[in-house]
Amino acid sequence: MRHQISAPLLALTLALSAQPALAQTPSTTPLAELVKKVDIPYESFKLANGLTVLVHTDRKAPIIGVTTYFRVGSKHEPRGKTGFAHLYEHLFFGGSENVANFDVPLEAAGSTSTNGSTWYDRTNYVETVPTGALPLALFLESDRMGHLLGAVTQDKLDKQRGVVQNEKRQGDNQPYGLLRYAETDGLFPIGHPYRHQTIGSMADLDAASLSDVRHWFTDHYGPNNAVLVLTGDIDAASARPLVEKYFGDIPAGPVVKPVVAGPVTLKAPKRVEMQDKVATTRIMRIWSGPGLNDKDAAALDMGMSVLGGLASSRLDNALVRGKQVAVSVSADFETHEQVSFLEISMDVKPGVPRAKAEAALDAEIARFLATGPNADEVKRAATRSVSAEIGALEVVGGFGGKGSTLAEGLMYSGDPAQYKKDLAELAALTPAAIKAATVRWMKRPVLAIAVTPGERKQKGELLGGWGDEATRPAPKPDAKAPVPPVPQSPPRATPEVAPVGELAFPSVEHATLSNGMPVTLARRTAVPKVLVSIGFDAGIAADSQNTPGTQGLMLSMLKEGTVKDATGGVNRSAVQVLEEEERLGASIETGSSLDTSSITLSALSTNLAPSLSLMTDVLLHPAFAPTEVARVKDQRLAALAQTMANPRGVALRAINPLLFGPNHPYGHASDGLGNAASLKALTSQDLRAAHDQWLRPDLARVTVVGDITMAELLPRLEAALGVWKAPSAAKPVKALNAALPTVRPRIVLIDRPGSPQSMIVAGKVLPVDGRAPGQEALDLANEVLGGGFLSRLNLDIREEKAWSYGVSTAVRQPLGARSMILFAPVQTDRTGDSIKAMIADMKAFPGAKPVTAEELQRVTDGNIRGLPNKFETNGQVLGAIAANERLGRPDDYYRKLPALYRSIDAKALEAKAAEYLQPEGLTFVVVGDKAKVEAQLKDVGLPVEVSGAK
Repeated sequence: MRHQISAPLLALTLALSAQPALAQTPSTTPLAELVKKVDIPYESFKLANGLTVLVHTDRKAPIIGVTTYFRVGSKHEPRGKTGFAHLYEHLFFGGSENVANFDVPLEAAGSTSTNGSTWYDRTNYVETVPTGALPLALFLESDRMGHLLGAVTQDKLDKQRGVVQNEKRQGDNQPYGLLRYAETDGLFPIGHPYRHQTIGSMADLDAASLSDVRHWFTDHYGPNNAVLVLTGDIDAASARPLVEKYFGDIPAGPVVKPVVAGPVTLKAPKRVEMQDKVATTRIMRIWSGPGLNDKDAAALDMGMSVLGGLASSRLDNALVRGKQVAVSVSADFETHEQVSFLEISMDVKPGVPRAKAEAALDAEIARFLATGPNADEVKRAATRSVSAEIGALEVVGGFGGKGSTLAEGLMYSGDPAQYKKDLAELAALTPAAIKAATVRWMKRPVLAIAVTPGERKQKGELLGGWGDEATRPAPKPDAKAPVPPVPQSPPRATPEVAPVGELAFPSVEHATLSNGMPVTLARRTAVPKVLVSIGFDAGIAADSQNTPGTQGLMLSMLKEGTVKDATGGVNRSAVQVLEEEERLGASIETGSSLDTSSITLSALSTNLAPSLSLMTDVLLHPAFAPTEVARVKDQRLAALAQTMANPRGVALRAINPLLFGPNHPYGHASDGLGNAASLKALTSQDLRAAHDQWLRPDLARVTVVGDITMAELLPRLEAALGVWKAPSAAKPVKALNAALPTVRPRIVLIDRPGSPQSMIVAGKVLPVDGRAPGQEALDLANEVLGGGFLSRLNLDIREEKAWSYGVSTAVRQPLGARSMILFAPVQTDRTGDSIKAMIADMKAFPGAKPVTAEELQRVTDGNIRGLPNKFETNGQVLGAIAANERLGRPDDYYRKLPALYRSIDAKALEAKAAEYLQPEGLTFVVVGDKAKVEAQLKDVGLPVEVSGAK
């Protein structure tokens, strides 16, 4: 992956073990009918040079997804060349013979999801552009396919090599960060194409020469080895002449030889013991399995879902809710073209003997293989999967949208519509077929891995390669290797981008329920789904009136069972809540931001009524059973301990208390977990009191986006929520204007011995509130400084110096005081230098380095052109509407935003940068190896305090 993508927070949606029969089962849409709703019609054509093009028309927005797949991944890498496919993915963005940097024109044109990724079987590149920027996108894609070699220089190779190596360090530095190496090393023999990791080995990356990488390009990146997919506001008749114009003159490349690979059956069970800086012992059971076209693939997918993928899975019910020997479990079927990984994972509950937990896990796996799933489990797993596929139809491009679905169907199965066959097979699965497949593959010898808390014995820099490095000399660059000549071609002119039209933000309707709750609806009919979110004026800041961690624990308990009381409700165990959710193809999520607590329902339109009924029962009638509160508290304590084993988690938990102090509502750790002492002290009564205090109709508003009219929606909401009355007690008020601590710029060093990277987080409170008008110039100034891939900080620390995989800044916009936060994971030996360089970059903006014309155009016109991309999905629209409501902005805010951006000039950006984005007042948190970085930090010029993680 070239641009870093944050991992999502772990969802703690675990439930009760008892499963009494429901009083009634809601009617649901038949699975076969749901499958028919998944449709991506396409046209195709092929150029004379072998480039295959697929075109899908979707006119819902003036945007086009451009998705390019190359049949080259890490499985194609020979011995001594591990990591090359991924390294070249990075080089692919570094400019061509006609374009200095691909990101600059793409972002200026309004592209979003501009990224690339590499895995075992392929490398892909994605961008979603305004319709008028399609010629530019095709020009750029064709220029790096056919006109790249002249721009691949030794300097670019050295810099991107450094970036990739920092990406590897960043991954290795995470808890369990070396586990993946152990999995593939244990499953496959040396030389197996799926054994070594896509990131490769440090030694092979160090040895990559200019000759090597140029040969890699000429051998693999021909048009006959690629699939180009255009999805969105385009049709084949319009697309073909453009594709011919830009790609037609590129000669075909060599035919890439097929790779021989497949699953491997171990001769005997294998056990691997590892230690790591983790808080919880992790037990894994892993097998290699068949490729995605195998007759057993669908059955294994659903079998693993029933076993440990569903929220109501066998392993969850038995080990987390029942025996309570684990705090989390999962079972996953990770598929690739020629092999798959069947992975079962359990995090042992602290205090439980490992042997007891391990025996319980193995017993449940054996029980599942002996009995197989039942019909209801299969239906629930299949319905959940199909509902997710329907939701994916909202996105035309990106990594998971319709473009990648068509491309992968063609590349791996020879049919762009392979998804239809897969879904039909899934809908027809029987319990017997799933049982037979799981027995066939999981009765084979297993790879058992245990990761226990302790000091690491392995070194990540020595892992990830071919596997025989200990028996052969380290590779070295061959300085005498001939460098392939660069074909000479005339310069190509960059196409102009057509102007974009007025933003078509969905119309917004308003209503009020009889109990005073405001309702906002944006109707969108692109997919047959509805999002319903109820937001409350609470959030993590509400913990200022309760024990830290209260809001998060209370919200996580809402789905842990309901109880019938005087106001209504149904007696449901948590398992019943989850099973009903799965039968409906619905998803109910709870969560909190700094200012808002919310419960959000994603439902199929045809199942909205019963889904809404379930959601409101969860919200209004949570059981807060003491035994379940105790169990979920243990899970959140384990999650807290895991967070404290993660350098990013440690740094982020530290920054808010340092900036806002203990007396401000924003002074809590931003993950909402509280601390161990506060979590242990919370009782069922505390949680019910917090529920009644904060989740009340006069603090709430309902936001709905999707396939429904207001006339259809209001009666359903009224029936579900209208009888809910506000309590007589006055509404709670958060003291967002509380006094802030005296600013003390300094570096707080948190020691993490042995870390291959330092995690730097810095921040300061800004003298402006989130609801204050006219802050768009500040946000654009932050984009110039650190708010994007092309920001000054990232281009300097990552692209120029290669000290990091990515540096960014954010200016948070809560209701109260805004704050600027900087994130920078950097290699250990450059920790002090990175801080000094970032301080210098901030000081230079705007004094020594004013805003350039290119930067101004990118953050103003680029944002204007990119607005349609930001409202492609129901979730994006809902988030925009909720932000308007929270910040007191008008419904037409986003329609007026283009004109507002056009009115902002360079002087406005520079004024905001000078006022708010200077390094003075910054507090730095550094999580790293004290023995290696303390002396560097003392040279920065700020006081250094050594602290323990809290």
